[in-house]
Amino acid sequence: MMKVKVMYFARYRELLGVDAERVEGAFKVLDDVRQALVAKGGQYEVLAEQNLMCARNEELCKLDEPLEEGDEVAFFPPVTGG
Repeated sequence: MMKVKVMYFARYRELLGVDAERVEGAFKVLDDVRQALVAKGGQYEVLAEQNLMCARNEELCKLDEPLEEGDEVAFFPPVTGG
């Protein structure tokens, strides 16, 4: 089992009512963390959005990014400009 710190930003933080939490599971890539959170149901289902953005250790990445014990991952909604 691997432990990672998950941080939420913008609308995700508001919907979930928390800015960070520690999550434990059999994670290999960042998407494994996202899927485990979505499986909790309720407000976590917002993380199933197709265009969500993510980062690993403060570096933007894709959902197939490999993880290591103690990594910090972040999820945030897509940025729109005008």
